[in-house]
Amino acid sequence: ESIMKKYTRDHEWVEVAGEVATVGISFYAAKELGDITFIELPEIGAAMSQGDILGAVESVKAASDIYSPIGGSVSEVNSGLEDRPEIVNASPEEQGWICKLEDVNPDELDHLMSDAEYEEFTTHDPDGIDNDPMSDDEVRPRRRGRPRKAKAGD
Repeated sequence: ESIMKKYTRDHEWVEVAGEVATVGISFYAAKELGDITFIELPEIGAAMSQGDILGAVESVKAASDIYSPIGGSVSEVNSGLEDRPEIVNASPEEQGWICKLEDVNPDELDHLMSDAEYEEFTTHDPDGIDNDPMSDDEVRPRRRGRPRKAKAGD
């Protein structure tokens, strides 16, 4: 059966094989976050819609929510990450997967990016999270680079 792998604007990946989707964070996100110290995994059996918060990742630099790239029901979690979150740094798109979802709708993948599109996005996106690697704000997904309002007295 064919396996489809897609990426989100929030730096998750999803790989769908048949009815099961495996979800994790991208190499790019893992590199930007730096040393990962904690992964919050979802509950088995939790029902997710596309875009729901699935879990969270914390690093020495930032904390970031993980969003579900596709709707489904959590069928498995990578519990090894609870003791060894650094696996996500070493192998974010293989051994460092976060969870598996079943009962997924593959049509939801249509809105996500292919490998090539994601590479383009992370290289050229002006609102990407790599403008200032030391700024925590930049690492939080969902922020679209809105200019900050100047406060009086700045």
